[in-house]
Amino acid sequence: MLDAAVQALFIVLQPGHLAYLLVGVGVGLAVGVLPGLGGIVGMALLLPLTFTMDATAGLAMLIGVAAVITTSDTFVSVLIGVPGSAGSQATVVDGYAMAQKGEGARALSAAFLASMFGGIIGALALCLSLPVARGMVLSFASPELLMMSVMGLCMIGVLSGNAPLKGILAASLGLFLGTWGASNITAEYRYSFEMDYLFDGIPLVVLSLGLYAIPEFLDVLSRGGSIARKGLSVGSGWGEGARDVRRHWPLVVRHSLVGVGVGIVPGLGASIVDWLNYGLLVRTARDKSKFGSGDVRGVIAPESANNAKEGGALIPTLLFGVPGSAGMALLLSAMVVQGIQPGPRMLTDNLELIFALVWSLAIGNVVGTAVCFALSRPISRLALVPFSLLFPVVFTLIIVGAYQSTRHFGDLLALVACGILGWLMKRFGFPRAPLLIGFILSALVERNLWITLNRYGWDWLSRPGVLAIGVLTLLFLGYGLRAALRREKSA
Repeated sequence: MLDAAVQALFIVLQPGHLAYLLVGVGVGLAVGVLPGLGGIVGMALLLPLTFTMDATAGLAMLIGVAAVITTSDTFVSVLIGVPGSAGSQATVVDGYAMAQKGEGARALSAAFLASMFGGIIGALALCLSLPVARGMVLSFASPELLMMSVMGLCMIGVLSGNAPLKGILAASLGLFLGTWGASNITAEYRYSFEMDYLFDGIPLVVLSLGLYAIPEFLDVLSRGGSIARKGLSVGSGWGEGARDVRRHWPLVVRHSLVGVGVGIVPGLGASIVDWLNYGLLVRTARDKSKFGSGDVRGVIAPESANNAKEGGALIPTLLFGVPGSAGMALLLSAMVVQGIQPGPRMLTDNLELIFALVWSLAIGNVVGTAVCFALSRPISRLALVPFSLLFPVVFTLIIVGAYQSTRHFGDLLALVACGILGWLMKRFGFPRAPLLIGFILSALVERNLWITLNRYGWDWLSRPGVLAIGVLTLLFLGYGLRAALRREKSA
């Protein structure tokens, strides 16, 4: 494994690969400053470009986006009090209060460094998980992989949002939409409605941009004006923020590890890891008097956790082929297009690629943090740009990104349809991540089900691994439904 790690580092440090990683970091930083868009939109815009690129370079570019979103979204969270993404909601509580007291630079410095160290710890956790999980993962066959996909879908559906049934319905709709087009097994056309455009199914890029970019873009546009309606003051305290992180180093490590653990569980999104860590911090702190009024610990804990989550989310994505988040689902799709099958075989056939992603995640975090420090004032002024000027740029990127899928006029019509679906789901409280992940897992579930039934018949249901995963699935379903009933009663 050490040889593979060293070889992967040399590959990532090649000028061409490093340039693509930096492109991903740049896109992630730009998208993160705009509230609501998030890493999924940034990854979806770059996804079509990866289809014709070298696999390592293309995946490194996507990892670059994911690595820095939770770093750059801190700008608007701290300086304006508007969450840059779902993963920076808790940062607003104390970060904005610090900015109001003229300590915006201190809060940003602490957030940047905590986020960087969290990302590095997440990459290290992914690296250390490989020898630990190797024996178990290599023993998995198609029945266990099928059950892992089913468990992932159930967990994503139940744990995404406050309405488990809505999450399960969204995941089921994603599975259904994933069956459209030619079957990978029988080659027959399903739900194509005699339209050439649907012979290959709905393009993933179009679906992801429609579900996420269009609804958020319309919400931002409807507010009008600019993100910030008055001048921004970063304030002072860059050095003090760095000293805060050094002083609270155990806090960074503890909450980064919690973030990794949450990231491993499919369905626990960025907002959950954010508030979970903030709540854990408040409950375990000796002095609780300053929380909510500008305590730097309230910035360090959630920022270290939400970036470490990405390393944790890569573990089920790479080792089991079950995406740990919606962003990892796009990464999974890029791997499949490149002919790389995520799952146990990656530990034997593509070990260097896994380590290349580990290095990309770590390097992307370091570079992103350095850029945030160096360009903090120009980036913060981006919030003053009126939406009327941002509209044509962002809208053009969305249109071009969708059209790159198949370069067919149907891409634009499908984008509108998926945008309406995304807006309706957001309007009526349906989580969108389960639909996207269900869509991507549809082909994997169908293939593993076909292989399992043809190879094992119905005897696969009695395999020990299948039974163990099935019990865990039922436990998660029971927990989620019980928690939902409790919330309804308390409401």
